[in-house]
Amino acid sequence: MKKCESCGNEYEDVFEVKFQNGTSHWFDSFECAAHKLAPTCLHCGVKILGHGVQVEEKIYCCASCSRHAGFKGVVDHAGKQQVQRQ
Repeated sequence: MKKCESCGNEYEDVFEVKFQNGTSHWFDSFECAAHKLAPTCLHCGVKILGHGVQVEEKIYCCASCSRHAGFKGVVDHAGKQQVQRQ
């Protein structure tokens, strides 16, 4: 049996996450994998499970956090513009 890298649980049905650089990690749940592997917002510290916002090689959970960090003009939504469907 393998051991989960996040919680230490020994479990027969762990899964492996492999990266292109050859490193791999073992987890017993997606929650543990996300906790260990998801990037952390440089402003507020939350784990980024979605797309996040990358500015100058730095990653934030949203445009608001990037603006708090001093970046201007970053948006992560369609804004207040009118969007029309075809």
